[in-house]
Amino acid sequence: MNATKRWYWEDFRAGEVREFGGHVLTREEIVRFAREFDPQPFHLDDEAAKASLFGALAASGWHSCALVMRMMCDAYLLESSSLGSPGLENIRWQKPVLVGDTLRVRMHILESRPMASRPHVGLVRSRWDGLNQRDEVVLTMEGWGMFGRREPGAQAEGSAA
Repeated sequence: MNATKRWYWEDFRAGEVREFGGHVLTREEIVRFAREFDPQPFHLDDEAAKASLFGALAASGWHSCALVMRMMCDAYLLESSSLGSPGLENIRWQKPVLVGDTLRVRMHILESRPMASRPHVGLVRSRWDGLNQRDEVVLTMEGWGMFGRREPGAQAEGSAA
Protein backbone atom coordinates (compact mmCIF):
# COMPACT_ATOMS: atom_id res chain seq x y z
CA MET A 1 0.00 0.00 0.00
CA ASN A 2 1.32 3.46 -0.92
CA ALA A 3 1.26 5.68 2.19
CA THR A 4 0.76 8.85 0.11
CA LYS A 5 -2.69 7.75 -1.05
CA ARG A 6 -5.67 8.96 0.95
CA TRP A 7 -8.56 7.75 -1.19
CA TYR A 8 -9.10 4.25 -2.56
CA TRP A 9 -12.03 2.61 -4.35
CA GLU A 10 -13.49 1.57 -0.98
CA ASP A 11 -13.84 5.26 -0.04
CA PHE A 12 -16.40 5.98 -2.78
CA ARG A 13 -19.81 4.58 -1.83
CA ALA A 14 -22.96 4.78 -3.95
CA GLY A 15 -25.30 7.47 -2.67
CA GLU A 16 -22.59 9.75 -1.29
CA VAL A 17 -22.55 13.41 -2.23
CA ARG A 18 -19.45 15.58 -1.84
CA GLU A 19 -19.00 19.29 -2.51
CA PHE A 20 -15.74 21.05 -3.17
CA GLY A 21 -13.98 23.81 -5.02
CA GLY A 22 -14.76 27.39 -5.70
CA HIS A 23 -13.23 29.35 -8.56
CA VAL A 24 -14.14 32.91 -9.57
CA LEU A 25 -13.87 33.39 -13.32
CA THR A 26 -12.25 36.56 -14.61
CA ARG A 27 -12.70 38.14 -18.01
CA GLU A 28 -8.99 37.70 -18.69
CA GLU A 29 -8.96 33.94 -18.08
CA ILE A 30 -12.16 33.41 -20.10
CA VAL A 31 -10.64 35.23 -23.08
CA ARG A 32 -7.23 33.53 -22.65
CA PHE A 33 -8.79 30.04 -22.66
CA ALA A 34 -11.03 30.92 -25.62
CA ARG A 35 -8.16 32.32 -27.68
CA GLU A 36 -6.27 29.07 -27.33
CA PHE A 37 -9.01 26.43 -27.38
CA ASP A 38 -12.47 27.78 -28.36
CA PRO A 39 -12.16 31.07 -30.27
CA GLN A 40 -15.84 31.73 -30.86
CA PRO A 41 -16.79 35.44 -30.75
CA PHE A 42 -19.05 35.20 -27.67
CA HIS A 43 -16.07 33.88 -25.66
CA LEU A 44 -13.68 36.58 -26.91
CA ASP A 45 -15.48 39.85 -27.53
CA ASP A 46 -17.84 41.75 -25.23
CA GLU A 47 -19.90 43.27 -28.05
CA ALA A 48 -20.30 39.96 -29.89
CA ALA A 49 -21.24 38.32 -26.59
CA LYS A 50 -23.92 40.96 -25.87
CA ALA A 51 -25.49 40.21 -29.27
CA SER A 52 -25.40 36.44 -28.61
CA LEU A 53 -27.86 34.19 -26.79
CA PHE A 54 -25.67 34.58 -23.68
CA GLY A 55 -26.06 38.38 -23.52
CA ALA A 56 -22.59 38.74 -21.97
CA LEU A 57 -19.10 37.31 -22.29
CA ALA A 58 -19.39 33.60 -21.45
CA ALA A 59 -16.77 31.00 -20.64
CA SER A 60 -16.38 28.14 -23.07
CA GLY A 61 -18.13 24.99 -21.90
CA TRP A 62 -14.77 23.26 -22.29
CA HIS A 63 -13.23 25.85 -19.97
CA SER A 64 -15.91 25.06 -17.38
CA CYS A 65 -15.21 21.32 -17.75
CA ALA A 66 -11.47 21.92 -17.35
CA LEU A 67 -12.09 23.92 -14.17
CA VAL A 68 -14.29 21.13 -12.77
CA MET A 69 -11.51 18.66 -13.56
CA ARG A 70 -8.98 20.83 -11.74
CA MET A 71 -11.25 21.07 -8.69
CA MET A 72 -11.65 17.26 -8.76
CA CYS A 73 -7.86 16.88 -8.81
CA ASP A 74 -7.40 19.30 -5.91
CA ALA A 75 -10.24 17.79 -3.84
CA TYR A 76 -9.40 14.09 -4.16
CA LEU A 77 -7.85 12.74 -7.35
CA LEU A 78 -4.26 13.79 -6.63
CA GLU A 79 -4.42 12.05 -3.25
CA SER A 80 -6.17 8.96 -4.60
CA SER A 81 -5.31 5.66 -6.16
CA SER A 82 -6.84 6.90 -9.43
CA LEU A 83 -6.03 4.77 -12.45
CA GLY A 84 -7.73 7.08 -14.93
CA SER A 85 -11.09 6.89 -16.63
CA PRO A 86 -12.52 5.11 -19.65
CA GLY A 87 -14.41 8.30 -20.49
CA LEU A 88 -17.49 10.37 -19.94
CA GLU A 89 -21.01 9.31 -20.84
CA ASN A 90 -22.65 12.72 -20.79
CA ILE A 91 -21.72 16.38 -20.70
CA ARG A 92 -24.46 18.99 -20.58
CA TRP A 93 -23.98 22.74 -20.45
CA GLN A 94 -27.10 23.95 -18.65
CA LYS A 95 -26.41 27.68 -18.20
CA PRO A 96 -23.67 30.05 -19.29
CA VAL A 97 -20.77 30.70 -16.93
CA LEU A 98 -20.15 34.45 -16.96
CA VAL A 99 -17.43 36.83 -15.80
CA GLY A 100 -17.48 36.97 -12.00
CA ASP A 101 -19.32 33.68 -11.51
CA THR A 102 -17.97 31.34 -8.84
CA LEU A 103 -17.88 27.75 -10.05
CA ARG A 104 -17.88 24.85 -7.57
CA VAL A 105 -18.61 21.12 -7.81
CA ARG A 106 -21.12 18.70 -6.30
CA MET A 107 -20.16 15.07 -6.91
CA HIS A 108 -22.78 12.31 -6.69
CA ILE A 109 -21.48 8.73 -6.45
CA LEU A 110 -23.98 6.78 -8.55
CA GLU A 111 -22.44 3.31 -8.54
CA SER A 112 -19.37 1.54 -7.22
CA ARG A 113 -18.28 -1.99 -8.06
CA PRO A 114 -15.14 -4.06 -8.41
CA MET A 115 -13.82 -4.67 -11.91
CA ALA A 116 -14.46 -8.33 -12.72
CA SER A 117 -11.40 -8.77 -14.95
CA ARG A 118 -8.96 -6.96 -12.64
CA PRO A 119 -9.47 -7.64 -8.92
CA HIS A 120 -7.10 -4.82 -7.90
CA VAL A 121 -9.32 -2.21 -9.63
CA GLY A 122 -12.66 -0.75 -8.55
CA LEU A 123 -15.02 1.24 -10.78
CA VAL A 124 -16.90 4.33 -9.62
CA ARG A 125 -19.62 5.99 -11.70
CA SER A 126 -20.22 9.61 -10.74
CA ARG A 127 -22.14 12.68 -11.78
CA TRP A 128 -20.45 16.02 -11.27
CA ASP A 129 -22.61 19.13 -11.18
CA GLY A 130 -20.92 22.45 -11.74
CA LEU A 131 -22.76 25.07 -9.70
CA ASN A 132 -22.55 28.84 -9.68
CA GLN A 133 -22.80 31.15 -6.68
CA ARG A 134 -26.63 31.10 -6.96
CA ASP A 135 -26.65 27.27 -6.63
CA GLU A 136 -27.73 26.97 -10.26
CA VAL A 137 -26.44 23.92 -12.12
CA VAL A 138 -24.38 25.25 -15.01
CA LEU A 139 -23.00 21.91 -16.24
CA THR A 140 -23.26 18.19 -15.58
CA MET A 141 -20.85 15.40 -16.46
CA GLU A 142 -21.26 11.67 -15.88
CA GLY A 143 -18.66 9.00 -16.18
CA TRP A 144 -16.59 6.21 -14.70
CA GLY A 145 -13.38 6.39 -12.73
CA MET A 146 -11.01 3.53 -12.03
CA PHE A 147 -9.35 3.35 -8.61
CA GLY A 148 -6.93 0.98 -7.00
CA ARG A 149 -8.42 -1.09 -4.22
CA ARG A 150 -7.10 -0.92 -0.69
CA GLU A 151 -7.81 -4.65 -0.35
CA PRO A 152 -7.53 -6.19 -3.82
CA GLY A 153 -9.77 -9.18 -4.29
CA ALA A 154 -11.77 -8.63 -1.09
CA GLN A 155 -15.48 -9.22 -1.52
CA ALA A 156 -17.30 -5.94 -2.12
CA GLU A 157 -19.91 -4.96 0.42
CA GLY A 158 -23.30 -6.26 -0.66
CA SER A 159 -21.95 -8.44 -3.47
CA ALA A 160 -22.54 -12.15 -3.83
CA ALA A 161 -19.67 -14.60 -3.44
